[in-house]
Amino acid sequence: MMRFKAAVPRRGLLRRVLSVGLPTMWGAVAITYKLTCPLAQENGLGARVATSAVFFAVGTGLIIHVRRALLRELRQARQIAGAAQSVLLRPLPPRIDGLTVAAAQLSADRGATIGGDLYEVVATEHGVRAVMGDVRGHGLAAIGTAAAVLGSFREAVHDEPDLGGVLRRLDRALARHLRDRAERDGTAAEDFVTVLLLEIGRDGELRALNCGHPWPYLLSGSVVEPLSCADPMPPLGPFPLPADISGLQCGHLLPGETLVLHTDGAEDARDALGRFFSLPGALQGSAGAAPQAVLGRVFTALLNHTGSTPKDDVALLALRNDRQPQPPKGARGTARPATKHPQPTTHL
Repeated sequence: MMRFKAAVPRRGLLRRVLSVGLPTMWGAVAITYKLTCPLAQENGLGARVATSAVFFAVGTGLIIHVRRALLRELRQARQIAGAAQSVLLRPLPPRIDGLTVAAAQLSADRGATIGGDLYEVVATEHGVRAVMGDVRGHGLAAIGTAAAVLGSFREAVHDEPDLGGVLRRLDRALARHLRDRAERDGTAAEDFVTVLLLEIGRDGELRALNCGHPWPYLLSGSVVEPLSCADPMPPLGPFPLPADISGLQCGHLLPGETLVLHTDGAEDARDALGRFFSLPGALQGSAGAAPQAVLGRVFTALLNHTGSTPKDDVALLALRNDRQPQPPKGARGTARPATKHPQPTTHL
């Protein structure tokens, strides 16, 4: 182990020496040739051609060296982003307590794999609980805020018996994160997060709390409609939560029905003529389809509509109730054990 640890800094030191030493050596060769080589002192056409060839070769070598160094740094940055992706937006198992699940995220930053959107689904003794959120801004600057909210959610959903308690935990975690960042950076942190909390009971009962986030769409037969039309609360961050928070009863998710949660980047995407993307239109005809197929269909339509990557991050989360219909009598059960061998969903 000690030998391995010692080899790592040596390898890094050698790479730094080469990155500085090779350009220096090439530059020294060019200067030495110009100052000491008799051919470089002549003014004839042949001498000038030879001198130009030497400097061209040195310049080409420098460009190739710099290009390789930049590509190496880019690969390292992508590896780091991929590791952050697996921790922040970890792959969801395909089935959670009888629900078929699929999630995908598309970053507005070219080459980035994560942005300001967040989502998670967890099976608890209180039911299956899901969160979909959107941090102000996108790209690497929003990772810390999203991580603070997701970390709090993953812990609170198991401890809090109602969604109101979960939301208060998220609000306190966000406030601590913004306060610590303001003290560290010496600037006022004014970020906010839109959050949708959802709870699906064993009987399919739906409860939700919405803080400034778009309502999900319910796919039932040929009908695509918002889960609710109630006015959401303000986003987390700039405003305090009301004293009384109770989950909104939103009906039931019946067997075969699908919920599609999304961030506002989906419906705010525009084409070259400024027309907004119709998410309900893209969801038409998707009832009964596998959640992964639903997301693929939506992202294909979205990219065709915008003609390129959207201007804002887009995240989608689809939940289909594949539970067997339950008899009317009997108590509400607890969550099923977690999947032993989960298969990750696809991140775009």
